[in-house]
Amino acid sequence: MMKHYKLKKFASIFLATSVLAGALAGCGADSGGSSSNGGSSGGSGNSADGDTIKIGANLELSGGVASYGLSIADGATLAIDEINAAGGINGKKIELIKVDNKSENAEAASAAIRLAEQEKVVAMIGPATSGNTVATVQIANQHKVPVVTASGTAPNITENDDGSINEYAFRTCFIDPFQGTVAANFATNELGAKNVAIYADNASDYAKGLAASFKETIEANGGNVVIEQAYVAKDVDFKSTLTNIKGKNPDFIFIPGYYEEVGLIVKQARELGITVPLMGADGWDSPTLVELAGNEALNDTYITNHYSSEDPDPTIQKFVEAFKGKYNQSPNAFHALGYDTVYYLKDAIERAGDNVTGEAIKNALAETKDLSLVTGKFTVDEKHNPVKSATVLEFKDGNQVFNSKVNP
Repeated sequence: MMKHYKLKKFASIFLATSVLAGALAGCGADSGGSSSNGGSSGGSGNSADGDTIKIGANLELSGGVASYGLSIADGATLAIDEINAAGGINGKKIELIKVDNKSENAEAASAAIRLAEQEKVVAMIGPATSGNTVATVQIANQHKVPVVTASGTAPNITENDDGSINEYAFRTCFIDPFQGTVAANFATNELGAKNVAIYADNASDYAKGLAASFKETIEANGGNVVIEQAYVAKDVDFKSTLTNIKGKNPDFIFIPGYYEEVGLIVKQARELGITVPLMGADGWDSPTLVELAGNEALNDTYITNHYSSEDPDPTIQKFVEAFKGKYNQSPNAFHALGYDTVYYLKDAIERAGDNVTGEAIKNALAETKDLSLVTGKFTVDEKHNPVKSATVLEFKDGNQVFNSKVNP
């Protein structure tokens, strides 16, 4: 699976290294990629000063996928408000420092440098997308400042192609192969799909990883991939390739990608008379998807996601009510993941004790076991990934409806 992320990874590292060269004279960046040994910077990373703990938020607050970053920021803010109102962490209040990475890799790298070098944060939340997160990992390792992405699902965020682990990179979401496997099993076992099509963004680590794991599992289940088609981010007319897909008569179409393109794809697919079930992953999760596709077109479509606001679990419902009270809307999965990321950091910082340094927090994050959060109970594995459940949601008249929960 790792080969699907290789080109984007090297491109992202090049961007991060270029920014480092301009901003940090003599930083000693390793052009060979991220190292599990944490780079050349000495010490144990930044530490908490005075009565505050500074946490950075390197997020997509504008640009192409701003819906994700803004949602994560809102969830994180709610969690910080709750924690500070209850006395903070070990008597210290959290200060959240937000930097907009504009949905771009180079900006994400620049934001990470600013947070580590100038703001002296002890940990960073974000970015939201896999490509932007990969661009920050080398910086996190070098400065010994943990980065915890709420929604970067590509495996190479935490594990390099050679099997080495990025020591300071973590996540609160599950990874792409798990989502792809869940989607394929759902298509086979619940929808009876046998002849499927895959329509993926050909420039996205996220989409390619999901497509690969979906295809592998569908074929292992005895299914047949009748056609694979690709689209390009920022395209607006998908009818030609959708016509090709329709000609192969699939009984199910898997569309891994982000909401901006997917909304138009779903709309145009239905306009062409494609009536079979469509499915994607957490990249669909945005109100903008519904605006672009329309309520009716989204009927009989499904996504794998991190949680459902309709799940009757008391922990989830308590969060939903708190979020509605602050923002007057129901929280989506990115809201929940932003919220959980703060509580994941809180738990690690508390276990780090008085030694609130990047290195101590990193060690505590890696040792997390059976932590109960809104998006599920998880234990961090040896690759810094949480082992947790996934949720399948169905769209009905434009609303996400809880379908089922799938355990690892």
